[in-house]
Amino acid sequence: MNGVTPGVLFIIFMTLAFSECNESGSGVGPDSVYEDGDIIFGGLFPVHEKGKGDVACGLINPTRGVQRLEAMLFAVHEINNDKTLLPGIHLGVNILDTCSGDTYALEQSLEFIRSSLTMIGQNQIICINGTESMSESSKPVAGVIGGAYSTVTLQVANLLRLFQIPQISYASTSTKLTDKSRYGFFARTVPPDNFQAKAMVEVVSVFNWTYVSTVASEGQYGEMGINQFEKEATGKNICIATHFVVHVPTSSNSYTYSDVITALQKTPNARVVILFTRADDTRGILSAATQANLTESFIWIASDGWGKQEAPVKDNEMVAEGAITLELQTRYVEKFDNYFKKLTPRTNPRNPWFTEYWEYVNNCKEESNSDNSNNTKPLCSQVTKPDRIDYVQDSKVQFVIDAVYAMAHAVDNMRRRLCSTPRGLCSALTPIKGQDLYDDILEVNFTDMVDSEVRFDKQGDGLGRYDIMNYQMDPLTGSYSYRKIGHWVDELHMNVSLVSFNPRVPSYDGRLSPYSQCSMECEQGYVKHVREGETCCWMCKKCQPWEYIENEYTCVDCGNGSYPTRDLKGCYKIPKQHMQWLELWSILPSVVSTVGFFLTLVTIGIFIRHNDTPVVKASGRELSYLLLGGILMCYLVTFPLLAKPSPVVCGLQRCGLGLSFCICYAALLTKTNRISRIFNSAHRTAQRPKYISPVSQLVICVCIIALQVVGEILWCVIDPPDTRLFSPEGRRDILVLKCGIDDKALIISLVYNMFLIILCTVYAFKTRKIPENFNEAKFIGFTMYTTCIVWLAFVPIYFGTGGDFRIQTTTLSIAVSLSASVALGCLFVPKVYIIVFQPEKNVRKLSCTSATFRKPGSTYNHGHVFLHLHSSLAQCDSQNTDTSQASLM
Repeated sequence: MNGVTPGVLFIIFMTLAFSECNESGSGVGPDSVYEDGDIIFGGLFPVHEKGKGDVACGLINPTRGVQRLEAMLFAVHEINNDKTLLPGIHLGVNILDTCSGDTYALEQSLEFIRSSLTMIGQNQIICINGTESMSESSKPVAGVIGGAYSTVTLQVANLLRLFQIPQISYASTSTKLTDKSRYGFFARTVPPDNFQAKAMVEVVSVFNWTYVSTVASEGQYGEMGINQFEKEATGKNICIATHFVVHVPTSSNSYTYSDVITALQKTPNARVVILFTRADDTRGILSAATQANLTESFIWIASDGWGKQEAPVKDNEMVAEGAITLELQTRYVEKFDNYFKKLTPRTNPRNPWFTEYWEYVNNCKEESNSDNSNNTKPLCSQVTKPDRIDYVQDSKVQFVIDAVYAMAHAVDNMRRRLCSTPRGLCSALTPIKGQDLYDDILEVNFTDMVDSEVRFDKQGDGLGRYDIMNYQMDPLTGSYSYRKIGHWVDELHMNVSLVSFNPRVPSYDGRLSPYSQCSMECEQGYVKHVREGETCCWMCKKCQPWEYIENEYTCVDCGNGSYPTRDLKGCYKIPKQHMQWLELWSILPSVVSTVGFFLTLVTIGIFIRHNDTPVVKASGRELSYLLLGGILMCYLVTFPLLAKPSPVVCGLQRCGLGLSFCICYAALLTKTNRISRIFNSAHRTAQRPKYISPVSQLVICVCIIALQVVGEILWCVIDPPDTRLFSPEGRRDILVLKCGIDDKALIISLVYNMFLIILCTVYAFKTRKIPENFNEAKFIGFTMYTTCIVWLAFVPIYFGTGGDFRIQTTTLSIAVSLSASVALGCLFVPKVYIIVFQPEKNVRKLSCTSATFRKPGSTYNHGHVFLHLHSSLAQCDSQNTDTSQASLM
């Protein structure tokens, strides 16, 4: 008896000695079933319900008590008749009634250790009155089968551990009993509640329920079970509706159950209610919900305390509909049915409670009790026949039989190992050592009489096997029944399509199953913003278009150059966009530019071919060729603008655009300035204006262009041409490959050209009233007016379409080509027309000596004007300049 302290031993011994001195019969009292044998197995069963007040025992317990007790007697009888199991050894029993109470069960269990105090001889016990103890010596129990309720087993297991008496329970599922430091000699054929709790959590997870309420019965079964459920739920991100975990006390009344329902209603989003309650508490809760007419509020997920019993759902069918319950996986033992149905008080005298059971289930009285005048019930012989008892096998019968067989197999393994004889006991087994027997119990592995495997883990727990039941209504008959929808053996196996929920409980977003969530799942593109201190309640926050969802709580920026995939689970590299030659946006400006380019080449060819004709000479050949070169460059600039950006292409864009405009408008400015100075000085003096010769004009034009060239060179040195990636505002899904200059800088780079345009326009306006013979100024004026209109329209279009690089680039290209086309059309088409189609007009109409001119509004005489024009324009032959003042039209 290792581990038994002297103080504990003394208290137990004195208790036993005192009880023995007060007994008036044998040590085996009337509240027990005793059958002698070579080896004795003890048994603890709740034959009676718990009594009220000072009465220890209440009414007979027909299923959990009598049936289970008879199951043990049945198993022992089968083993004694088995020639292969414990051959030559006869098993006996010592079965006690716990009356469903832990204190009473502890007192009864003292009987099991009475004979274990072998160090004290029975003849040494002397009563206070001097007489010897009247207790007869009985054989010690090798082990104990029981008890049923966890509260009972916890008390008894502590006592039996002190005396190293192994114990196998058939119904106690408390997780506390797994603690081997406190219950070192305990095993069970049923699984602990943590298996059941794990199975319930997996059921909840299958339907994506994340917010549930819990209700537990007071005591080890309910409170420990619900605690284990909450631990398992935490790992599955299932939240408990905190502050509403209601524990139903054992003394519950209808008001308490109504309080439970009221508390559950305060969290309407927690539609799933986890019940770890006893059957009577389950019925009370369902009845309270029925009275409150809450047929569409809750989904019940219940432990085996509800299982597939009819009592909890009777008269509560509508509220209970759709409930998912767990039932310990059991099989009917047909041989036990045959055995039990044949029992009568006359054929079963070894069970002192069977007569009471018989009278209870048949509502009658036996003849042996007929002398009781207060009992008005009819005689049992007049009510029913022994083979017609209303009987349903208890669900734990299989586990009682398995417990007896497990202990018998353990003893048989010890016998085979320790005894040399093939049959009977040997000295090594008298007495049986509790530690050795318990070690062998943990090693047993056999198939029981209903083909189920029986074995224990290292903690002494049985296999976790549960049937998953669904309480459904038959749509055809309207009747309610339990339907098996799956099972749990280490993991859940459930056919979700077989589940039928209460149709009155609302679902969400077209789901087949009702919802039970604090917050609804976020839509695609949203993440959960969890409230502080909570894990199941959140607000949905929309991610930015350029962010992908790293997890359900976090949006992450893809970064420049990347964009989220359609499912928002990652990013992809955005393809770089640029103008494509085969797109309409490129084809249109390319065609315009190409046509203009070839027309310009044709014009240059015509001018070269007729270089010495009066029309070409009168237009100022040097500046005309320079202007045509600028127009040619304007058309050519279109192609760098449309090409794929690169440092070289960007350099051509930057320099070509400004330089081509500068050449055009420098030449036009020089021309208009020359004409303005000549005719403005004609009415003031006959002196020839300075710097109007072709060379001077060319030098002036080159100087104007040189300023642009110097600016371009400095710009390229300070900020070398390069490319950049650009995304339109608010459109990070688009990545445009552009030159490394923004739109504003591009416009600023053209300020110098705008200044030239303005000056040209001013001079063109000032020379608008010159005589018809010098009406090229009018065409220059028309060219500048049109150019201003083009650019005034271009600037807002260009900046207004900044979100689309194609429109912007096409607009710029066409604007450049239009500017060139305006100059080409207004200044050179009339001349080409005369040269090609009216050659007869391409002759000298005015000679240096015959021209007459009167400036509008002047009073100069012909001779004065002649001298002035002669000095200003001519020396026609000697200067080899435009001596002819031929008409341009």
